[in-house]
Amino acid sequence: MVINLNGVNYYYEIAGQGEPLMLLHGFTGDVSTWKLSRLSDSFKVITIDITGHGKSDAPADPNRYTMEAVAKDLCDMLNILGINRIHLLGYSMGGRLALSFTMFYPERVKTLILESSSPGLKTEEERKNRIRQDEHLANTILEDGIEHFVNYWENIPLFKSQTQLPEQVQKSIRKQRLKNSPLGLANSLRGMGTGRQPSWWDRLQKCEIPVLLLTGEIDQKFCQIAKEMEADLPNCQRIVFPNVGHAVHLEDPVSFDQSILRFFSK
Repeated sequence: MVINLNGVNYYYEIAGQGEPLMLLHGFTGDVSTWKLSRLSDSFKVITIDITGHGKSDAPADPNRYTMEAVAKDLCDMLNILGINRIHLLGYSMGGRLALSFTMFYPERVKTLILESSSPGLKTEEERKNRIRQDEHLANTILEDGIEHFVNYWENIPLFKSQTQLPEQVQKSIRKQRLKNSPLGLANSLRGMGTGRQPSWWDRLQKCEIPVLLLTGEIDQKFCQIAKEMEADLPNCQRIVFPNVGHAVHLEDPVSFDQSILRFFSK
């Protein structure tokens, strides 16, 4: 289904019955990243292609990709769908968006689940360095094309553990990534990159809703980030999954779903 939000067409899917749970994919992903999940057996699951990804529009203006702009789109989407409060789950970039949405619209979120994500960068120097890196990567995507970029992206150390996935799953992920708009990915880096987004480290103490942090033990960087976040969040649980890396929902989908169901059963 397609919905127009402030001039941008978003592709989304709804499956299942129960309380609404929105899933937000990572950079280069789309709604299909959640296809191994069975959460729709227990919830009304709403998946959406984030701006510049999948079948959603890829606006030419990078300002249309900022956390503030996209969070407002999601808020307006909930209004149109008649949903007052939602459970929110985000992976990586989608986790940064989920946390940002929670900070902008705390009254709209019941619970927050963050998979391999962060509240942004702590210092101005880190943010400036990351903006430069993301601008270089954005230019590379536009100059060298989507296939060259995907070849690079799927071989970065963050995704090394995904080489253990079944070959058919790896091919499916690659095929999906290649369908993305080069302009959409480039502007996503420019507008929603880790350096561009607000840093939420100083606001975590004010997030009083239940939060679940999920990471894979191979992904030591995000395990450490989650550990630091846990110390600041007043109502938080943290789970580290053995023998998997950044994309827990792909590398161990059964345990991923089970951990979420246990979180809601408490």
